[in-house]
Amino acid sequence: MDNNMKFFNTFFTLAVISLLLLISNVPCEAQLSPTFYDTTCPNATTIIRTSIRRAISAERRMAASLIRLHFHDCFVQGCDASILLDDTSTIQSEKNALPNINSVRGFEVIEAAKLEVERACPRVVSCADILTLAARDSSVAVGGPSWTVRLGRRDSTIASLTLANSDLPGPFDNLTRLVEAFMNKSLSARDMVALSGGHTLGQAQCFLFRTRIYSNGTDIDPNFASTRRRQCPQTGGDSNLAPLDLVTPNSFDNSYYRNIVQRRGLLQSDQILLSGGSTDSIVTEYSNNPQLFASDFANAMIRMSEIQPLLGQNGIIRRVCSAIN
Repeated sequence: MDNNMKFFNTFFTLAVISLLLLISNVPCEAQLSPTFYDTTCPNATTIIRTSIRRAISAERRMAASLIRLHFHDCFVQGCDASILLDDTSTIQSEKNALPNINSVRGFEVIEAAKLEVERACPRVVSCADILTLAARDSSVAVGGPSWTVRLGRRDSTIASLTLANSDLPGPFDNLTRLVEAFMNKSLSARDMVALSGGHTLGQAQCFLFRTRIYSNGTDIDPNFASTRRRQCPQTGGDSNLAPLDLVTPNSFDNSYYRNIVQRRGLLQSDQILLSGGSTDSIVTEYSNNPQLFASDFANAMIRMSEIQPLLGQNGIIRRVCSAIN
């Protein structure tokens, strides 16, 4: 072997060693993990679960509200607790967006859970993670499925009123708009139908379904429409509430889909899932198979909860959920 070849071999070996050393010193990209707080706040999930269950025991409707609150957070710049921020001189709160104002609720429940966690582990657990765990714990509290929540989200320092108004799907949306809204968040049409099943819980305000129950359309059962008109007059009573699921409004089950099959979806965006389009077969599946719905709902909630989380050194850990530190 001549001197040039020896030099090349030595240079190549040193270059490879240097590269390996460089790679070994690069920190791993931060990732969500179900064991994220095991060392820093080992009782965090227990504290949060106890606090959430207490709130739901006091008001069973709160389960639906917390699941919806998590949904409305994740669809706006990711699952970063931006929906919890109040107005300031530099923040336009998402609470004032049309899909949220006088509608989204449960903020005080998240703040109460945060306060208890802060007492145990100051500045460790994010509001975004509390909100994510609260959605899972709410489902379980009313007979719904459980799922593994991967943790490690951090909290946003900004909110977006504009995105809250543009990105959140609405009760008057057609099927194409609904599918697109979810696809924009990397969620499938099946995810959309499964997550819509969250309407097996909770209530809606009269002004959101008035047009539907007075339309005399062929896609609504006349007796159902007549019953709903008792709580929702043609004028006035905009904030009057009616259960989204007429049968079991405070229990997690698949009656939401059975209602749709019977043309008893309360909102236009509910009934549109069974309207001769691409989601008809999914609604039929879920109406016949509650176990399949529960499983798909849990998996869809996992995927939704991991939309663009702030990780590592991005974002902050808020001391209180409604304000930046």
